[in-house]
Amino acid sequence: MASAPLNEATSTVVPEHDDAAAAVAAYLHQHETKGLLRFITCGSVDDGKSTLIGRLLHDTKRLFDDQLSALAADSRRHGTQGDAIDFALLVDGLAAEREQGITIDVAYRFFSTDQRKFIVADCPGHEQYTRNMATGASTADVAVVLVDARKGLLTQTRRHSYIISLLGIRHVLLAVNKMDLVGYDEGVFERIVDGYRGLATQLGIEHVTAVPLSALQGDNLLERSPHTPWYRGPSVLEYLESVDVTRDRADIGFRLPVQWVNRPNQDFRGFAGTVAVGEVRPGDAVVVLPSGGRSRVDRVVTADGDLQVAAAGQAITLTLTDELDISRGDVIAAAARPAEVADQFAAHLLWMGEQRLLPGRPYWMKIGTRTVSATVTEIKHKVDVNTQAQLAAKHLELNEVAYCNLGLDQPIPFEAYRDNRDLGAFILIDRQTNATVAAGTLDFALRRAGNIHWHHADIDQAARALSLGQTPRCAWFTGLSGSGKSTIANLVEKKLHAMGHHAYILDGDNVRHGLNKDLGFTDEDRVENIRRVAEVARLMTDAGLIVLVSFISPFRAERRMARELFGEGEFIEVFVDTPLSVAEERDVKGLYAKARAGKIPNFTGIDSPYEAPESPELRLDTTAAAAETLAQRVVDRLLG
Repeated sequence: MASAPLNEATSTVVPEHDDAAAAVAAYLHQHETKGLLRFITCGSVDDGKSTLIGRLLHDTKRLFDDQLSALAADSRRHGTQGDAIDFALLVDGLAAEREQGITIDVAYRFFSTDQRKFIVADCPGHEQYTRNMATGASTADVAVVLVDARKGLLTQTRRHSYIISLLGIRHVLLAVNKMDLVGYDEGVFERIVDGYRGLATQLGIEHVTAVPLSALQGDNLLERSPHTPWYRGPSVLEYLESVDVTRDRADIGFRLPVQWVNRPNQDFRGFAGTVAVGEVRPGDAVVVLPSGGRSRVDRVVTADGDLQVAAAGQAITLTLTDELDISRGDVIAAAARPAEVADQFAAHLLWMGEQRLLPGRPYWMKIGTRTVSATVTEIKHKVDVNTQAQLAAKHLELNEVAYCNLGLDQPIPFEAYRDNRDLGAFILIDRQTNATVAAGTLDFALRRAGNIHWHHADIDQAARALSLGQTPRCAWFTGLSGSGKSTIANLVEKKLHAMGHHAYILDGDNVRHGLNKDLGFTDEDRVENIRRVAEVARLMTDAGLIVLVSFISPFRAERRMARELFGEGEFIEVFVDTPLSVAEERDVKGLYAKARAGKIPNFTGIDSPYEAPESPELRLDTTAAAAETLAQRVVDRLLG
């Protein structure tokens, strides 16, 4: 039996199993501490993204025997390479993807080498899945943009590259794939690279490295290929292992978006979250935003005990030396260098909703750990992804990108996206469906946001209402053209006037002669039409009046927006429920006949939708009762 090695320093015998244990510990420590690189593969359809990732996983020996067996079986069943292995099937996990030979969803894979750990997102190439690609790009440090050498730069290549720049990815590996199908022609490669570098310059992408590639054959994937002796750069794997993705961020100081208030008992109150940027130590002076409260850090708490310092990426709980009112969504920041606070912004936006974006329509905005109500107040321009030309636009369709102004219902702490992803990136959520409809990045606060303050008046709504002897309310009449809204509202005003109450009608036709005479009847203009009228109605109720608003107001989202301007119990939605056939029979203004003849476009009920209220305070069936009776129901509700 071999003797154990002698430790010369102590002249003691060291058991061999201790050496083995030390080696294992060192190996594990090496893999625990090596860096992590997140990257995406993107480009147009069938450029070879999934094949590239599959071949990387295979050739770096990161597959188990059962995965290899399954890959061989799937290649025979679904593959596109005859009897050979189809590496794309390692990533195309959905049945629909395998049947069509395309990527639909974002597929994430993990692998590692001795130098780095990797998380790769294989993004879909079809235009209708651009929103999926944006999801994958939102956390990536590097983008691998694949281009088919036979096709060159395509529209989707440009679109994906624009999104890459929008989401702040500064490092691009341009993989000119399928070089084997063009005879590894250096001229083809150089023409594509020159074209892409020009695009990258336009988009502000700072670092582009180009590799001639055959993902299927493995050329220049792990090491340089003899088929491209003219190429002197790194292989794909060499690039991924060595690229320096240190962000050139401004030194903005410590930021902790509060995720939840940790209160396990009455003796402990901490504020939990993940450090977005910077470092924090006990004793540091901090400020809470947006409130502006100041304190010092008492403890930095983790599940493994208190820390003397915490840095970006660490999940911690802070306790403070002072009792401050702090909630989820607030940001704890370095007192000497706090984040900005604003409620209006210029922002880049990628629209991902099936229904078009209409300025003025309210959405939920989620930014960091905070959720607020937000409205796109203006589309400054949309962007042609092929030419980067700035185009005028009144709305956005699926996958369109634009530069917009945003208005929020409350101020939030923020950072420009170029400085801080966590406090500069946001999503918009549809308030009816809860679907994510847009992703965006904040550019800067609009100056007027910090310069406008609410002027305090000594006489408030309660005092005005008392002098009038009534309770201010807004009755919002909605229904089709010809439903009887204006007739009933007029009767309600007459009854209120006879009883000594002060009321006023805002009628859709009348308002369009003055306040809204610049608006047409497109969806965009209808949203703005309701926004303006709702604001006027709110001011009138603040003056102590009873306001009767008679507008078709066809969209639920805008009626909800109007409701949210009023206090509890002040807004009464009155649905004048008249069937389209009955309204069309009445047609006192001859509008339906003109709409049917194509002379009035975007007419509600004909070629523009009407979204009936789901739970109005009052539903008036004009086919079952006389207008006088229905008007009295409204009066009773207003005065009840």
